[in-house]
Amino acid sequence: MMLLTVLMTEGYSMYRKFNYGGKTHMADVSPSVVKSADRVLDIFELLAQEKSPMSLMDVARKLDVPTSSLYKLLQNLLRRGYVTTSANEKLFSLGPKLFETCSAYSHNISLTEEFQRISEGIAAEINESVYLSILDGKQVLYIAEKQSAHPIRFVSHMGMRLPAHSTAMGKVQLSTMSDSELKNLYSDHELGALTSRTITKMDELLREVNVIRNDGVGFSYGEAVDGVQCAAAPIFNAEGRSIAAISVSIPTVRVTPTLWEQTVDAVKRAARAMSIKMQYFS
Repeated sequence: MMLLTVLMTEGYSMYRKFNYGGKTHMADVSPSVVKSADRVLDIFELLAQEKSPMSLMDVARKLDVPTSSLYKLLQNLLRRGYVTTSANEKLFSLGPKLFETCSAYSHNISLTEEFQRISEGIAAEINESVYLSILDGKQVLYIAEKQSAHPIRFVSHMGMRLPAHSTAMGKVQLSTMSDSELKNLYSDHELGALTSRTITKMDELLREVNVIRNDGVGFSYGEAVDGVQCAAAPIFNAEGRSIAAISVSIPTVRVTPTLWEQTVDAVKRAARAMSIKMQYFS
């Protein structure tokens, strides 16, 4: 039989004392603690430390919470973009909104701090625009930039979104997925065209991401914006998960073989340096 008592401490913190299995346990039930808020934070922390997306049952088991209440919390987080789900809505992982919110406080985020340092070096070396993005479903979300000093340049803005399959940054992040994950992501087989050069067929996308997997760098030749050429590489965290991508965009009229070679080399070096900063050493 479980015996329950409630104690008030000198610090006005309330505890529930209970005896179960011959042992005495204390659980903090202070009026200042909001259980649902605690559970949301528990979800964030659990999904952040796991290497793979988790099912509802796995999250419920690890957090020891009822699946009914957990499901409602996850649905709220899904609607707000703080959690994302697989195509069949059975697996959950952290969503881009969490990073997007944190990026507003970017000076305290090592990823964007490192980007600012590295992009300064690239801009000084080749004087071209540098961008940082994360993947949000089928879109890339721009979260940082360093513009070139040229009067003619591709200009993005914080929070801009573009279809992932049309951009170099999007394709390199898609390349870190398996073919089956990509097919699930594009289960509707819709690859819209932004320009006449945009990839519109799934088999073409699969062929290109396979090349990126081998080369570690991806390209866009006027596929998102006419007259703009881009090179990008993925950034990995300590668990080996792709968390972002860095790219350089150049108006095609300014591209020379030498500049393009420098650009590809700069992007690869930058992605590697930022991955190491994120504790990725593979």
